[in-house]
Amino acid sequence: MATAVSLCLPRVLHTSAPRPSFHRRVSVQGAGATLPDARRLCRRSSAVSAAAGASPPEAGTAAWDSLGGVSVFAAGTGDAVPLRDLWDPSEGVVVVALLRHFGCFCCWELASDLKKSMPKFESAGAKLIAIGVGTSDKARILADGLPFPVDSLYADPERKAYDVLGLYHGLGRTLFSPASSKIYSRLDSIKEATKNYKLKGTPADLTGIMQQGGMFVFRGKELLYAWRDEGTGDHAPLDDFLGICRQVPAA
Repeated sequence: MATAVSLCLPRVLHTSAPRPSFHRRVSVQGAGATLPDARRLCRRSSAVSAAAGASPPEAGTAAWDSLGGVSVFAAGTGDAVPLRDLWDPSEGVVVVALLRHFGCFCCWELASDLKKSMPKFESAGAKLIAIGVGTSDKARILADGLPFPVDSLYADPERKAYDVLGLYHGLGRTLFSPASSKIYSRLDSIKEATKNYKLKGTPADLTGIMQQGGMFVFRGKELLYAWRDEGTGDHAPLDDFLGICRQVPAA
Protein backbone atom coordinates (compact mmCIF):
# COMPACT_ATOMS: atom_id res chain seq x y z
CA MET A 1 0.00 0.00 0.00
CA ALA A 2 2.90 2.37 0.67
CA THR A 3 3.73 2.28 -3.03
CA ALA A 4 0.22 3.32 -3.95
CA VAL A 5 0.31 6.25 -1.57
CA SER A 6 3.63 7.45 -2.92
CA LEU A 7 2.03 7.90 -6.32
CA CYS A 8 0.10 10.85 -4.93
CA LEU A 9 2.68 12.05 -2.43
CA PRO A 10 5.92 13.31 -4.02
CA ARG A 11 9.04 13.40 -1.86
CA VAL A 12 10.13 16.91 -0.92
CA LEU A 13 12.20 18.05 2.04
CA HIS A 14 10.43 20.89 3.76
CA THR A 15 9.04 21.78 7.15
CA SER A 16 5.31 21.64 7.66
CA ALA A 17 3.05 24.10 9.38
CA PRO A 18 1.66 23.28 12.86
CA ARG A 19 -1.79 21.77 13.10
CA PRO A 20 -4.42 24.45 13.73
CA SER A 21 -7.61 23.94 15.68
CA PHE A 22 -10.67 24.76 13.61
CA HIS A 23 -13.62 23.12 11.93
CA ARG A 24 -12.75 22.73 8.28
CA ARG A 25 -16.28 22.61 6.89
CA VAL A 26 -19.06 25.19 7.06
CA SER A 27 -22.39 24.97 5.32
CA VAL A 28 -25.90 26.35 5.47
CA GLN A 29 -28.74 24.10 6.51
CA GLY A 30 -31.27 25.46 4.05
CA ALA A 31 -31.72 28.00 1.31
CA GLY A 32 -31.46 31.49 2.71
CA ALA A 33 -30.30 30.24 6.10
CA THR A 34 -27.60 31.99 8.09
CA LEU A 35 -24.27 30.23 8.44
CA PRO A 36 -24.11 28.72 11.95
CA ASP A 37 -21.56 30.45 14.18
CA ALA A 38 -19.68 31.37 11.04
CA ARG A 39 -16.76 33.16 12.68
CA ARG A 40 -15.81 30.10 14.74
CA LEU A 41 -16.31 27.58 11.95
CA CYS A 42 -14.16 29.31 9.36
CA ARG A 43 -11.33 30.51 11.58
CA ARG A 44 -7.95 28.82 11.45
CA SER A 45 -4.34 29.44 12.40
CA SER A 46 -2.49 31.90 10.18
CA ALA A 47 0.60 29.67 10.46
CA VAL A 48 -0.95 27.20 8.03
CA SER A 49 -0.94 29.61 5.10
CA ALA A 50 2.10 29.84 2.89
CA ALA A 51 1.77 33.62 2.86
CA ALA A 52 3.31 35.30 5.88
CA GLY A 53 0.66 36.93 8.04
CA ALA A 54 -2.23 35.60 5.96
CA SER A 55 -5.30 34.18 7.66
CA PRO A 56 -8.33 32.51 6.11
CA PRO A 57 -11.48 34.50 5.43
CA GLU A 58 -14.55 34.05 7.56
CA ALA A 59 -17.97 33.09 6.27
CA GLY A 60 -20.36 35.52 4.64
CA THR A 61 -18.77 37.90 2.13
CA ALA A 62 -15.28 37.96 3.68
CA ALA A 63 -14.05 35.21 1.36
CA TRP A 64 -15.30 37.12 -1.68
CA ASP A 65 -13.65 40.30 -0.43
CA SER A 66 -10.35 38.50 0.15
CA LEU A 67 -10.29 37.24 -3.45
CA GLY A 68 -10.17 40.77 -4.83
CA GLY A 69 -6.97 41.14 -6.83
CA VAL A 70 -6.51 37.38 -7.24
CA SER A 71 -6.24 36.30 -10.86
CA VAL A 72 -6.02 32.81 -12.33
CA PHE A 73 -4.96 31.73 -15.81
CA ALA A 74 -7.34 30.08 -18.28
CA ALA A 75 -6.14 26.61 -19.24
CA GLY A 76 -7.23 27.07 -22.84
CA THR A 77 -5.72 30.46 -23.62
CA GLY A 78 -3.27 31.21 -20.82
CA ASP A 79 -4.98 34.56 -20.28
CA ALA A 80 -5.14 36.03 -16.78
CA VAL A 81 -8.69 36.32 -15.45
CA PRO A 82 -9.77 37.91 -12.16
CA LEU A 83 -11.14 34.99 -10.16
CA ARG A 84 -14.20 36.94 -9.01
CA ASP A 85 -15.15 37.62 -12.65
CA LEU A 86 -15.87 33.93 -13.22
CA TRP A 87 -19.37 34.05 -11.71
CA ASP A 88 -22.25 36.43 -11.19
CA PRO A 89 -21.59 38.40 -7.97
CA SER A 90 -25.29 39.02 -7.42
CA GLU A 91 -26.92 35.58 -7.32
CA GLY A 92 -24.70 33.20 -9.29
CA VAL A 93 -23.97 29.86 -7.59
CA VAL A 94 -20.49 28.47 -8.17
CA VAL A 95 -18.45 25.51 -6.95
CA VAL A 96 -14.77 26.45 -6.74
CA ALA A 97 -12.69 23.26 -6.59
CA LEU A 98 -9.04 23.84 -5.72
CA LEU A 99 -6.94 20.85 -6.76
CA ARG A 100 -3.48 20.29 -5.31
CA HIS A 101 -1.68 20.40 -8.64
CA PHE A 102 -2.04 19.02 -12.15
CA GLY A 103 0.44 16.18 -11.58
CA CYS A 104 -1.32 14.75 -8.50
CA PHE A 105 -2.91 11.32 -9.03
CA CYS A 106 -5.62 12.06 -6.49
CA CYS A 107 -6.45 15.34 -8.24
CA TRP A 108 -6.96 13.50 -11.52
CA GLU A 109 -9.45 11.33 -9.66
CA LEU A 110 -11.21 14.38 -8.20
CA ALA A 111 -11.31 16.14 -11.56
CA SER A 112 -12.78 12.98 -13.11
CA ASP A 113 -15.51 12.83 -10.46
CA LEU A 114 -16.30 16.52 -10.95
CA LYS A 115 -16.56 16.11 -14.71
CA LYS A 116 -18.95 13.16 -14.32
CA SER A 117 -21.09 15.26 -11.95
CA MET A 118 -21.28 18.34 -14.17
CA PRO A 119 -24.85 17.56 -15.33
CA LYS A 120 -25.93 17.43 -11.68
CA PHE A 121 -24.36 20.81 -10.96
CA GLU A 122 -25.95 22.27 -14.05
CA SER A 123 -29.38 20.96 -13.06
CA ALA A 124 -28.87 22.60 -9.66
CA GLY A 125 -28.05 25.89 -11.39
CA ALA A 126 -24.42 25.85 -10.28
CA LYS A 127 -21.28 26.58 -12.27
CA LEU A 128 -18.13 24.52 -11.72
CA ILE A 129 -14.64 26.01 -11.69
CA ALA A 130 -11.56 23.86 -11.11
CA ILE A 131 -8.22 25.45 -10.23
CA GLY A 132 -4.84 23.79 -9.83
CA VAL A 133 -1.32 24.80 -8.87
CA GLY A 134 0.87 25.19 -11.95
CA THR A 135 0.80 26.91 -15.30
CA SER A 136 -1.78 26.81 -18.07
CA ASP A 137 0.27 24.34 -20.08
CA LYS A 138 0.34 22.01 -17.07
CA ALA A 139 -3.43 22.40 -16.76
CA ARG A 140 -3.87 21.34 -20.38
CA ILE A 141 -2.02 18.10 -19.66
CA LEU A 142 -4.77 17.16 -17.23
CA ALA A 143 -7.51 18.51 -19.51
CA ASP A 144 -6.26 16.46 -22.46
CA GLY A 145 -5.52 13.33 -20.45
CA LEU A 146 -8.82 12.85 -18.61
CA PRO A 147 -10.28 14.66 -20.62
CA PHE A 148 -11.66 17.64 -18.64
CA PRO A 149 -13.52 20.68 -20.05
CA VAL A 150 -10.80 23.23 -20.66
CA ASP A 151 -13.27 26.13 -20.31
CA SER A 152 -13.80 25.17 -16.67
CA LEU A 153 -10.12 24.76 -15.77
CA TYR A 154 -7.72 27.41 -14.47
CA ALA A 155 -4.15 27.59 -13.21
CA ASP A 156 -2.82 29.39 -10.14
CA PRO A 157 0.98 29.15 -10.38
CA GLU A 158 1.66 31.34 -7.35
CA ARG A 159 -1.03 29.70 -5.19
CA LYS A 160 -2.62 33.07 -4.47
CA ALA A 161 -6.18 31.75 -4.16
CA TYR A 162 -4.95 28.96 -1.89
CA ASP A 163 -3.21 31.43 0.42
CA VAL A 164 -6.17 33.76 0.60
CA LEU A 165 -8.63 30.96 1.33
CA GLY A 166 -6.38 29.50 4.03
CA LEU A 167 -5.60 26.09 2.57
CA TYR A 168 -2.94 23.87 4.10
CA HIS A 169 0.62 23.74 2.80
CA GLY A 170 3.57 21.72 4.04
CA LEU A 171 5.37 18.41 4.11
CA GLY A 172 3.44 16.98 7.05
CA ARG A 173 0.05 17.44 5.40
CA THR A 174 1.35 16.14 2.08
CA LEU A 175 3.06 12.97 3.26
CA PHE A 176 2.01 12.09 6.79
CA SER A 177 -1.57 13.22 7.42
CA PRO A 178 -3.86 10.47 8.78
CA ALA A 179 -6.58 12.02 6.61
CA SER A 180 -4.78 10.68 3.53
CA SER A 181 -5.55 7.08 4.53
CA LYS A 182 -8.95 7.32 2.86
CA ILE A 183 -7.29 6.97 -0.55
CA TYR A 184 -6.79 3.25 0.19
CA SER A 185 -10.51 2.73 -0.32
CA ARG A 186 -10.36 4.55 -3.67
CA LEU A 187 -7.41 2.88 -5.38
CA ASP A 188 -9.59 1.43 -8.15
CA SER A 189 -11.10 4.85 -8.78
CA ILE A 190 -7.67 6.47 -8.90
CA LYS A 191 -6.40 3.80 -11.29
CA GLU A 192 -9.35 4.35 -13.62
CA ALA A 193 -8.94 8.16 -13.59
CA THR A 194 -5.21 8.05 -14.30
CA LYS A 195 -5.14 5.80 -17.37
CA ASN A 196 -3.61 8.68 -19.35
CA TYR A 197 -1.73 10.26 -16.45
CA LYS A 198 1.44 12.21 -17.21
CA LEU A 199 3.94 13.13 -14.50
CA LYS A 200 4.94 16.28 -16.40
CA GLY A 201 1.74 17.91 -15.12
CA THR A 202 3.66 18.41 -11.86
CA PRO A 203 4.60 22.08 -11.27
CA ALA A 204 8.20 23.09 -11.92
CA ASP A 205 8.27 24.89 -8.56
CA LEU A 206 8.36 21.90 -6.23
CA THR A 207 6.95 23.87 -3.30
CA GLY A 208 3.68 23.61 -5.21
CA ILE A 209 3.43 19.87 -4.67
CA MET A 210 3.07 20.44 -0.93
CA GLN A 211 -0.13 22.42 -1.42
CA GLN A 212 -3.40 20.94 -0.22
CA GLY A 213 -6.71 21.62 -1.89
CA GLY A 214 -10.22 22.51 -0.86
CA MET A 215 -13.81 23.01 -2.00
CA PHE A 216 -15.91 26.17 -1.77
CA VAL A 217 -19.46 27.05 -2.76
CA PHE A 218 -20.50 30.67 -3.25
CA ARG A 219 -23.87 32.24 -3.94
CA GLY A 220 -22.88 35.55 -5.43
CA LYS A 221 -20.55 37.08 -2.84
CA GLU A 222 -21.71 34.83 0.01
CA LEU A 223 -19.71 31.80 1.07
CA LEU A 224 -22.06 28.87 1.64
CA TYR A 225 -19.65 25.97 2.07
CA ALA A 226 -15.95 25.56 2.78
CA TRP A 227 -13.82 22.43 2.99
CA ARG A 228 -10.06 22.44 3.47
CA ASP A 229 -8.32 19.13 2.75
CA GLU A 230 -6.32 17.99 5.79
CA GLY A 231 -4.10 15.76 3.68
CA THR A 232 -3.50 14.49 0.17
CA GLY A 233 -6.67 12.89 -1.21
CA ASP A 234 -8.85 14.18 1.65
CA HIS A 235 -11.51 15.46 -0.71
CA ALA A 236 -14.83 16.99 0.27
CA PRO A 237 -17.75 14.54 -0.01
CA LEU A 238 -19.39 15.30 -3.35
CA ASP A 239 -22.89 14.86 -1.96
CA ASP A 240 -22.16 17.53 0.65
CA PHE A 241 -21.41 20.42 -1.67
CA LEU A 242 -23.83 19.23 -4.36
CA GLY A 243 -26.51 19.25 -1.69
CA ILE A 244 -25.68 22.85 -0.84
CA CYS A 245 -26.10 23.81 -4.50
CA ARG A 246 -29.49 22.13 -4.60
CA GLN A 247 -30.67 24.01 -1.53
CA VAL A 248 -30.22 27.39 -3.18
CA PRO A 249 -33.51 28.59 -4.72
CA ALA A 250 -33.52 29.20 -8.46
CA ALA A 251 -33.00 32.83 -9.44
